[in-house]
Amino acid sequence: MKNFLRSLSPNEKPREKVVAHGISILSDRELFALIFRSGTRNHDVLDVSRKMLEEFPSLRVLSTASIAELQKLPGIGLTKAIQVQACLEIARRFCQKVAETGEVLSSSKQVYQHFQCMLRDEKKEKFFCVHLGSKNQVLKKELISIGSLNASIVHPREVFSSAIKESSNSLLLVHNHPSGDPTPSKEDISTTKRLIEVGSIVGIKIIDHIIIGEGCYVSFAEQNIVHF
Repeated sequence: MKNFLRSLSPNEKPREKVVAHGISILSDRELFALIFRSGTRNHDVLDVSRKMLEEFPSLRVLSTASIAELQKLPGIGLTKAIQVQACLEIARRFCQKVAETGEVLSSSKQVYQHFQCMLRDEKKEKFFCVHLGSKNQVLKKELISIGSLNASIVHPREVFSSAIKESSNSLLLVHNHPSGDPTPSKEDISTTKRLIEVGSIVGIKIIDHIIIGEGCYVSFAEQNIVHF
């Protein structure tokens, strides 16, 4: 089984196909075969890739697999599991439109585009603050908490202590709903109101709270969910 690839004709071998036709011609199975490089005594490398993609039928689903889940598959040990995660993390980072320091944010859609690729596959809620200057330029992007949004998780102290140090003019709040439905919960609304109140006291305005869903988002400011 180790010499399975040697039995293929040149136009069937992934590496030779890349040289002759370019890498875009390869299937997902063949791409992972190139990454893995070798199989095991009982499973050739193409078979290892095939079984993995049968278990996780899309790259999106595969990207959420843990190392432990991957290691349960035939022919995949720790090294191959890490290779899979590294490959998909590179792809995830490539597709992100990261809000760079100094970039001006002018719309909720622009904010959504910055965060949707990063957050859409997360299994837990992640709450971010984007610190803005006087012209809505990004000063800093900060992860505040991981977990369901409530007053004990997102405390004004964590939100505003950094904002004061950064001399932020205003803040954007961003978090995701792993369910894919961005409809605000009661906790989302009450936490937002609390942060707006504290912001008015310390002189740092909250200008929007954007919830990221699956291919969609909700902007509190656009929908007048709370008064900013």
